Amino acid sequence: MEGEFVTTPFGRRAMSLGMLAHQVSAQQIKPGQVVDKWKLYRALCEAKPLLGITDRALAVLNALLSFYPQNELSKEAGLVVFPSNMQLSLRSHGMAEQTIRRHLAALVEAGLLTRKDSPNGKRYARKDRSGSIREAFGFSLAPLLARADEIEHLAAEVVAEKLNVQRLRERISLSRRDIAKLIEAAIIDQVPGEWAQTHNAFRDLVEGVPRSPTVTELQATCDSIERMRLEVLKHLDIQLNLRKLSANHNQNERHIQNSNPESYFDLGTIAQNQTETPRQNSSATDQTAPTVELTAFPAMSDVVDRLPAQSTTLPQTQKADLKSFPLGLVLQACPEIAAYGPGGGVNSWRDLMNAAIVVRSMLGVTPSAYQDACAVMGPDNAATVMACILQRAPQINSAGGYLRNLTRKTERGEFAIGPMLMSLVRTNTGAVRMSG
Repeated sequence: MEGEFVTTPFGRRAMSLGMLAHQVSAQQIKPGQVVDKWKLYRALCEAKPLLGITDRALAVLNALLSFYPQNELSKEAGLVVFPSNMQLSLRSHGMAEQTIRRHLAALVEAGLLTRKDSPNGKRYARKDRSGSIREAFGFSLAPLLARADEIEHLAAEVVAEKLNVQRLRERISLSRRDIAKLIEAAIIDQVPGEWAQTHNAFRDLVEGVPRSPTVTELQATCDSIERMRLEVLKHLDIQLNLRKLSANHNQNERHIQNSNPESYFDLGTIAQNQTETPRQNSSATDQTAPTVELTAFPAMSDVVDRLPAQSTTLPQTQKADLKSFPLGLVLQACPEIAAYGPGGGVNSWRDLMNAAIVVRSMLGVTPSAYQDACAVMGPDNAATVMACILQRAPQINSAGGYLRNLTRKTERGEFAIGPMLMSLVRTNTGAVRMSG
């Protein structure tokens, strides 16, 4: 049986008040207390962060527990194990003896073991005539039995914190998904609002989360992203209510009549018509007359000024119902188009259409293909499509054929610009994150 007294360490190891406190607390074992050693070990593994021990130290403790003959720790059966460092190394998967000694010291310092050193520092046991252990020298497992309730309580705290972290991460993931898809739907349906700025603020919030956040940081991020989600939903709800009021038959709505029957042509053709002589005007019906490129005329902006301001002035029979998008979103999705604008920048739709003419010639798109796109989509949407084609030029074999295909799909009502723009926005955002 183990003697109930305090022992000092052998050799050069000094005695400390902490070691004394651990030995005294190890004697505070409830009468008849019994604990399953492997259940307690699992609780120790769970409570590892709060106990300040490493997984290697737990491996050494696992080896020590394997030398205890019973499955249940009890004071009556004795609590001292006395394996040699060589045997501990074998049961610790070949861990070096120096490493074992270091981790044993860490376990003693954490108050999970106490040393019971013999007079010569060796680990052994004295037995009586019947073969029962009368006294043993080695490592006492009494602190584990005395702190069993505390260890299980710490393990429960760690498990609860892990569940809380998991719950917060799930809430953040759901809110992230909702915000991203709601913003995308708002842009595709052309809902009024500063959606480009909202998307940028959303990305800043998501990217600001640390790689290994604490519970407090996760909670703050979760609260912020849920507030943003509620704001987006509130704005969309207001717009839906306004649309319902606008669609009410009892409301007096103005009838918007389009009296402009003119068609859209390629900007180069318009420039040609603006500069033709009277003789040329008389032969305008000649179908074989060549189309003059806009780049041949220095006053490009004058030609664009003669275009109608919005593509919605086209007759419904000449173009499909294709939605336009904010210029800021187009530039965010297609930043490369800005370099081809007047003065190396795009500040208006007129600048974008000027840049589209330059890009059309550079990519080898024929004037007739671009003319058809303007007639079907409208000049602003045709310029937007040219910006998207430029952004994806390395993946497109024939820019002219691709534009004609999109024009035919638009005529059939099978093409929308919104998904193309949002795909480019996500691609550009991912490229910025990887480069950062």
